[in-house]
Amino acid sequence: MSALDGLDDSQRAAASALRGPVCVLAGAGTGKTRVITHRIAHGVDTGAYSPGRVMAVTFTAKAAGEMRGRLRALGVEGVAARTFHATALAQLNYFWPTVAGDSAPSIVDNKVKLLAHAADGLRLSLDTPTLRDVASGIEWRKVTLRSIDAYARDRPTGIGRLDVQQIADLQRAYEKLKDERRQMDFEDVLLACAGMLEAEPQVTQQVREQYRHFTVDEFQDVSPLQERLLRLWLGDRRDLCVVGDASQTIYSFAGADARFLLEFERTFEDAQVFRLQTNYRSAGAVLDVANALMRGRPGALELAPARTDATAVTPVVRSFDDDEAEAAGVAASIASAVASGVSPSEIAVLYRSHAQSALLLNALSRAGIAAAVLGGRRFFDQPEIRQAVLALRAATVAPLETDFLTTVRDVLRSLGLTDEPPPAGGALRDAWETRAALLRLAEDAPAQATLRTFTDDLLARAKDQHEPKTRTVTLSTLHAAKGLEWPHVHMVGMSEGLLPISYATRFEDVDEERRLAYVGITRAGRTLSVSWSRGRGRTERAPSRFLREIGNRSLREADASATPGAGRSRSVAPSGSGPGR
Repeated sequence: MSALDGLDDSQRAAASALRGPVCVLAGAGTGKTRVITHRIAHGVDTGAYSPGRVMAVTFTAKAAGEMRGRLRALGVEGVAARTFHATALAQLNYFWPTVAGDSAPSIVDNKVKLLAHAADGLRLSLDTPTLRDVASGIEWRKVTLRSIDAYARDRPTGIGRLDVQQIADLQRAYEKLKDERRQMDFEDVLLACAGMLEAEPQVTQQVREQYRHFTVDEFQDVSPLQERLLRLWLGDRRDLCVVGDASQTIYSFAGADARFLLEFERTFEDAQVFRLQTNYRSAGAVLDVANALMRGRPGALELAPARTDATAVTPVVRSFDDDEAEAAGVAASIASAVASGVSPSEIAVLYRSHAQSALLLNALSRAGIAAAVLGGRRFFDQPEIRQAVLALRAATVAPLETDFLTTVRDVLRSLGLTDEPPPAGGALRDAWETRAALLRLAEDAPAQATLRTFTDDLLARAKDQHEPKTRTVTLSTLHAAKGLEWPHVHMVGMSEGLLPISYATRFEDVDEERRLAYVGITRAGRTLSVSWSRGRGRTERAPSRFLREIGNRSLREADASATPGAGRSRSVAPSGSGPGR
């Protein structure tokens, strides 16, 4: 079978372009990871690429692990699929002894703690939130290639009780203390690698001989520092493929610069550009909301559904008197959906900030719905899962007296997996859900699976952060939800001051908040429910301006007690006075 099999025409065209420069503008849900991996596999299959000379760079270890897993499934081994930081650190550790005559400096394990020590040296007593904000400023300064003086010029406002001069002094003290301890922070890893490649021609030659073909995922999130390092890896060669979506640029505050994606055609005049606009994730009604929000924005792609759905439900917007009522209303909707047969794992609740999760967790618990906050402890790091994997591994030593699946079930039962789940909510239910997820993996394993191959797969999954789904409702910030999808999505807190966030005052900041809302909307597959609350007293809020921009052609106002698909909705354009007022 060809690696191009199963791709649509646009995907096939992009995956067939094996020589760069290539730019793939891929809208949400259009199969960008599929295109990247199939393109690499096609290059290997045809002999155009040698796997060991391909570098595929992404932004998270989880995304890199997923890419390696997909390439393995396509029969491709040996491709360097890593994050920018992992690649740079590997090169530093390899070449530093030759260049400097000793080992590379160690990595700072806690930037905030080191900043606190630097602040003590300046006799500054700072709380943790202030230190975190200063740390974020240091990260932004470095990835945007600014000096401390340039930082003070471009960010003249203070942080907490610190004025701009104190911030500059603290940053200098931090750098001095770090050098004295012979340490680097994560941003230094990229800076040091770039500096090494610029200063050491022999090192640069070896790196460029090693890697010939480059692929960069999520190119809209590249910072000036990462783009500089990429150019050093690439040299004067042109075998570069970048993939991204300007409408999903949600990390500008951390230095991401969509300009590199939007101006790729001008940077490389002979670039081939492909646009993926067929969405395989969302119903047409959901895409209508996303398109309405982003229409006219720079680089926005008009998304079209891959198939029509006669049972599609128009997304709804609901208003509530306060945040508690909103959480209770969302929980009631979810409980109704679960009672009708929807799996909790198919439902997500998305919000702007972590602080919004507490009310939602409590409301779901009262409704008897198990929920998990995305970004908490990783699945394979949970004690009950580590214990289960060790027990299953130990069972591979003895001859099996039962078949593979029965053995897995017996081992998990011995560790507490009962036939029926305990009552919803609490640690017992959480542990049961995670062990049940392991059993489902065994049930879905290939017919020829053995206990040994199954546990090998579990260890590979743990390494690649390829976590199975648990039957719990997912709670997540909009930032953490990027790259994920669920059939049913509830977006809460669509109020002025929450989305867009209160400190988004400049046009560029509000535009980033709009893109964040777009990311949340495009996580939804079948149904989308948006809600906002008026707050109380001094905190009384208006509906988000984004609701007004979307309008009643794409969203319908629903009674607060209605659930998506219940049919109790009416066509009302959200206005400045708020839906339902």
